[in-house]
Amino acid sequence: MIEPTEETRHVASCFLHSDEVDISSETRKIAAEVDAAGKHEPNLCEDGIPVDVLEKLLPGDDVVVLEEPNVAGGLGYRFAKRTFDVLASSAALVLLAIPMAAIAFKIKLESQGSVIYAQDRIGKGGAIFKVFKFRSMYTDAEARGAQWATGDDPRVTPFGKVMRKTRLDEIPQFWNVLKGDMSLIGPRPERPAFCEAFEKRIHGWHYRTLVRPGLSGLAQVSGGYDLLPAEKALYDIKYIENRSIGLDLRIVWLTVKTIFTGDGAR
Repeated sequence: MIEPTEETRHVASCFLHSDEVDISSETRKIAAEVDAAGKHEPNLCEDGIPVDVLEKLLPGDDVVVLEEPNVAGGLGYRFAKRTFDVLASSAALVLLAIPMAAIAFKIKLESQGSVIYAQDRIGKGGAIFKVFKFRSMYTDAEARGAQWATGDDPRVTPFGKVMRKTRLDEIPQFWNVLKGDMSLIGPRPERPAFCEAFEKRIHGWHYRTLVRPGLSGLAQVSGGYDLLPAEKALYDIKYIENRSIGLDLRIVWLTVKTIFTGDGAR
């Protein structure tokens, strides 16, 4: 996630106008930590989401009702967006071939097991697809315990910690973009268990799947690291209603700027 800067807050203010939520910074920090841990938890499908984790992700007892958005972007926009996705992801895979090989070598050198692992995510129309990542955990992660660790997780390899911090583990997702599972820009894809749980308190959460999920999105460059799920959904809905070539390029620019400058990165 990316913390808001003056520039990214300006982008957000153009699209999102809602009352401030009275949630403490500590509550937000805890929610962000368990959310990040859940993105990597290997036993989520088997064990489900613990009640205390859901309470941290969805503080309070309010139910949010989202209005179904009108999906912006006509045929010309969709063609241009898909063309850009194919060209950009192809170029990225070629340019990053040597760095990816180096990352793969480092992973194999540090721990046994496959270099890439796949994880179920919800895509456009609610379809389940496999998102690809560089493996950041030991292959015997279950034996090391510490499920839902939000601090120093012993299941994560030393290099895995570096990859997670710098988002290097997500480079293989350019292949997901090339395949058509994802786009460069769109709502971040969520794991099925979270979608099911969030829908119970955020009615209309599934509207996020009206478009392809993305590597980055409006919520990531505008909202900040500690957005709650309901707030992320609001940004995603606003993106769906206002998506355009100009907005997509703006989000790409802010994402690239953060990657290279480290400004606001978490």
